[in-house]
Amino acid sequence: MEIYILASGSKGNATLISDGRITFIIDCGLSKVDLKRRLEQTPYTLDDISFALFTHEHSDHIKGASIFKDIVRYAPSGVIEEGEFDRTIEANQTIKEGKFKITAIKTSHDTPHLSVGYIIENDGESLLYLTDTGAIFEEDWPKLKNLNYYIIESNHDVKKLFKTNRPPELIARILSDFGHLSNEDSALYMSHFVGSNTKLIVLAHLSEEANTPELALSAYQRIFLKEKIHFDLSKIMCAKQWEVTIVKGHEN
Repeated sequence: MEIYILASGSKGNATLISDGRITFIIDCGLSKVDLKRRLEQTPYTLDDISFALFTHEHSDHIKGASIFKDIVRYAPSGVIEEGEFDRTIEANQTIKEGKFKITAIKTSHDTPHLSVGYIIENDGESLLYLTDTGAIFEEDWPKLKNLNYYIIESNHDVKKLFKTNRPPELIARILSDFGHLSNEDSALYMSHFVGSNTKLIVLAHLSEEANTPELALSAYQRIFLKEKIHFDLSKIMCAKQWEVTIVKGHEN
């Protein structure tokens, strides 16, 4: 399974996944021009994408949804304007495309419609894609343990968030259970999930104003030490907003 994070953050999100036979995208908050430019840093083109998954209706995740109107698009009801090829997906629903088994899990975000993340399995490998959530529902924890790869939100440093010029109501929304995971919250959740099969943790959707990669990684180091989690910290990386992040690339 190949995993390329084309963009991650409030200015746009998109992640490309392929097994060399089927290629798909999770979210697209990019213009068509920008998407094509970023795909040039992968072995794939727009024509290779077989289907698209969407997590929720905020523009940084669906702005480019119309790019894929002529292929199957999976999304919770109401998230995108449904067309001829579109399929509605519900929480805990599993879909199969080729060797891919994809299960939607409910996230906790301030959207009028259902928002989801995805557990993706293929040929013995597993990935969690989970961003834009203020909490992770405990009933889903067993499904999220000891996966191979995690792309998980680590949105903000709480102290840095309070130092931004954002209005108090926006700060309260971000900190709420319907907002975004802080660095510490993200690390605490991952302290429950990480296991012997875990190969890499990618911290995603970092705020450009209220976070830095250094703060996010430091929080993970601190929390993992406190929780006595023995995990190679060199296997934790941060996804980028303006550059493609290769989580797992093409292998000859």
